[in-house]
Amino acid sequence: MESTKTKLIASPYIIWMAIFIVVPLCLVIGFAFTTKDGKFTIENIAITAEYVPVLLRSMWLAVISTAICLIIGFPVSFIISRLMPNRQGMLLTLLLLPMWINFLLRTYAWMTLLESNGLINKFLGLFGIGPFDNMLNNQGAIVLGMVYNYLPFMILPLYSVMTKIDESIIEAAQDLGANYIKVIFKVVIPLSIQGIYTGVTMVFVPSISTFIISRMLGGGSNDLIGDIIEQQFLGNSYNPHLGSALALVLMVIVLLVMSLFNQFGNEENIAI
Repeated sequence: MESTKTKLIASPYIIWMAIFIVVPLCLVIGFAFTTKDGKFTIENIAITAEYVPVLLRSMWLAVISTAICLIIGFPVSFIISRLMPNRQGMLLTLLLLPMWINFLLRTYAWMTLLESNGLINKFLGLFGIGPFDNMLNNQGAIVLGMVYNYLPFMILPLYSVMTKIDESIIEAAQDLGANYIKVIFKVVIPLSIQGIYTGVTMVFVPSISTFIISRMLGGGSNDLIGDIIEQQFLGNSYNPHLGSALALVLMVIVLLVMSLFNQFGNEENIAI
C-alpha cells in the first residue's frame, strides 16, 4: 500500500523527467547518429575531433573558474557559517541579490565596466592609471564573468555543510593544540568534502557549457564549445546533427569528469 502511494506521489516527477530529460536526450542521440536523410552514421561524431582545441579551451577556463570560485567561496562560506543566525541571513540575502537580476543584464553590466571608457578605467584614471584597452574581449574577462555569475553556486552548498559543523569540534581541536590553519585543513575541510564536491559540480558544469558569457565578454574571438554548439542550431551554419554530436560528446566528458571527482570524494569520505 505504501509502495503504491509512493509511486503516485512520484508520478508527476517521473512524467516531468520523461518529457524534459529523457525525450530531449533521445532526440540528441538520434540527431547525433543520423544524417539529414535519417540514415545511421558516425560521421558527426568523427567531425567533433576538429573541435578538440575549443573543447580543451572550454575545459581549461572552466577548471580555472571553478578553482577561483572554490578559493573565494570556501573562506566566505566558513565566515558566514560562524556568524549569528540573523547576520547569516542578511549576508546570504546580499549574496543572492544579484541573482534576482537577469543573467544577460548582469553580463552586460560587466561589458560596461570593462570597456575602454568604462567605469573601471575612469576610476583608475583618477589615480593616473590606465586606461587599459585589453580588459575586455579576452579569456580573463570570460573567467571573470564565470566567477561572478557562478560564485553563489559554490558558496551555498559549502555554507549548508559548514553550518552543521559544531563549534565544539573546532574548539576541541584548538584545545588539543591545533592552530587556525590546522583546524581548517584537519577539521573543516574534511567535514566539508560533500559541500566541496557539490559546489565544484554546480560551477564546473555550467562553466564548461556556457556561451553567453564567452560571446559577450570574449568578443567572438574566444569561442567555447557552447558557442560552437549554439551556432549549429542557429544562423547560416544550421546543422542540428553536428550540434547534437558535439553536445553528446560534451555530455559524456562532463559525466566522466564528475564521476572521477565523485569517486575521489567517496574515497575521502571513507578515509575520514
